[in-house]
Amino acid sequence: MKHYGLIGSSLQHSLSPKLFAEQFTNEQVEASFELIELQEAKLPHIRESIQLDGFTVTIPFKQEIIRYLDAVDPIAAEIGAVNVVDCRNSFWKGYNTDWIGFRDSIRPLLRETDRKALVFGTGGAAKAVCYALKHLDITPTMVSRSKGMTYEQVTPQVIAEHTILINATPLGTLGQHQSQAVPIPYQALTAGHLLFDCVYNPPETEFLRLGRTCGVERRMNGYPMLVQQAQAAWGIWNTPTF
Repeated sequence: MKHYGLIGSSLQHSLSPKLFAEQFTNEQVEASFELIELQEAKLPHIRESIQLDGFTVTIPFKQEIIRYLDAVDPIAAEIGAVNVVDCRNSFWKGYNTDWIGFRDSIRPLLRETDRKALVFGTGGAAKAVCYALKHLDITPTMVSRSKGMTYEQVTPQVIAEHTILINATPLGTLGQHQSQAVPIPYQALTAGHLLFDCVYNPPETEFLRLGRTCGVERRMNGYPMLVQQAQAAWGIWNTPTF
């Protein structure tokens, strides 16, 4: 029997166990999937504390986990973030499937006029999003409180120049962040914009709700991205060789 899991913090609203349980049933395999709440101080001891065949990684460890791996896939190394780890034979190798999940989810919504994107956040998810956007020939600009473009610099004119807006922060997540959204001039949004939120629970975040009230028709939450990245992770765990 194989054992898999998800490491991160504040995992109580994660849908990953349900997704992988369905995958195990569909594949008719005996396997388990557990949520592993981990405090940052415990990360240096992760290799002694968990015994799994593979695991996925979420906030806040997608970048920090790299230093505890034996190897990193070239794409994950370029992105600078890992969200999937294969642990077979006690050899830990990191991969990034977030970029695949995002790319395959947003691609059906894109138009020829979509050439520039604002990516809110600078963490592991944001880095994967930027990598995917570049592969879609779309120029990303990161926005955060302290790095890259700041929220104060996101003026109505900047909104007009960037038809794609992506929330890659935890803002809007079910719980303490649920009523929050990135601080931008939403009144500048139009029907020509596309809003993508990497958050999937709740289904409509405050970010997406504000976009809807401003007439944005192309809106997507992070659930399709979650499904796609999980399927890619399952493929990695079942590949005969690295």
